[in-house]
Amino acid sequence: MTDDLSDEDGGGFDAEDWTRLKPFTGTVATLEDVQARRAVFALGDTDDPRPIIMDLPQPVIWWEDDGEQAAVAVQAETHLGPDGEEMEVLGLILPDGGGAVALMEDVDLVDASDPTWRDLVTSAIDPSAADDD
Repeated sequence: MTDDLSDEDGGGFDAEDWTRLKPFTGTVATLEDVQARRAVFALGDTDDPRPIIMDLPQPVIWWEDDGEQAAVAVQAETHLGPDGEEMEVLGLILPDGGGAVALMEDVDLVDASDPTWRDLVTSAIDPSAADDD
């Protein structure tokens, strides 16, 4: 059993406490890291994996199939796919504590003061808040 804060509170965040999310930096994640909840993802069938040097945790707006979603990037790696194309991959924590994996090209890096990000966080935590607008 780890003493991660995420075990105590479900791992979610709000617009004020996202900075407490612990980033996974400096190395490429392994399956063991994911199982221990230190990392969001581990990719096995890629070449030349490397961590991306960037400030983490980092608020992002993730453009997924269902539209915009607020998240915080806590892991960033670059990998070469089977076709030799470079993929920049982010491990995301969602406001409800869930994890997701996204390509860098599918997110906008934002500042925590970004009103759209803050509104998305609020509506993810309290869906009724979206109806109050």
